Amino acid sequence: MASVFSLPRVSRRAIKVWQRNLNVFWKTWKVNFFPPLIEALLYLAAFGLGIGMYVGAIDGVPYITYIAPAILAISVMNSAFFECTYGSYVRMYYQKSFDAIIATPLSIEDVIAGELLWGATRSVISVAIMLPVLVVFGVISLPFSLLAIPLAFLAGLTFASLAMCFTAITPSIDTLNYPSFLFITPMMLFSGTFFPLSVLPAIFQYIALAIFPLAHLVALMRMATLPSAGALLPLHLAWILVATVIFCVISINLMRRRLIV
Repeated sequence: MASVFSLPRVSRRAIKVWQRNLNVFWKTWKVNFFPPLIEALLYLAAFGLGIGMYVGAIDGVPYITYIAPAILAISVMNSAFFECTYGSYVRMYYQKSFDAIIATPLSIEDVIAGELLWGATRSVISVAIMLPVLVVFGVISLPFSLLAIPLAFLAGLTFASLAMCFTAITPSIDTLNYPSFLFITPMMLFSGTFFPLSVLPAIFQYIALAIFPLAHLVALMRMATLPSAGALLPLHLAWILVATVIFCVISINLMRRRLIV
């Protein structure tokens, strides 16, 4: 049996799977458009205008401005992760979409690669919807904040591949609640989103930077949208790039094992 680290054979046909998911998305675009929009407004109102009234400036910027990049990063994570866990599981197990696609000249690897690309695209769509809201509130700066869009695709691919790993090993759709609550929720809270990582004990800072992709994405988003160049930018970017390649390979191989009976 091939190793999970074996380089999968993915062809250009993977774009067909991405296109299929995009077509389905546009058929229900009204339902898909409003959640990111409302999410941005809720975060800004609750944390920025609410809690922000009692919190002073952080790193020299108002609290609402400090959390704005984190709002984008959280949206990237949620969009890609839940699309490639619950969304992919439904298409695989209940709708039997994977079986139907594999019956065509597309391979299993093409199907999963297309799913990963679609998960990253969902992140881009969410960020593209949120950006104008944050611009209107004056909490991010243009034109540098447009860098959040390519960052959303790259990090979205990271979270999509992580999600697909969980989808590959979960015995049922209910089991996907475990990574959601035990991995995604702690990562959202302890990745420098709503308060600086520096206020945590050193050991927790190291853990966050070692295993939480969101910690690196939040840092990159802040550098892009405030903007504030940092000496650690290459390290954050390198972590995301390496993690994306590794987990994309693992997720495709794990899904191949699951789908081949």
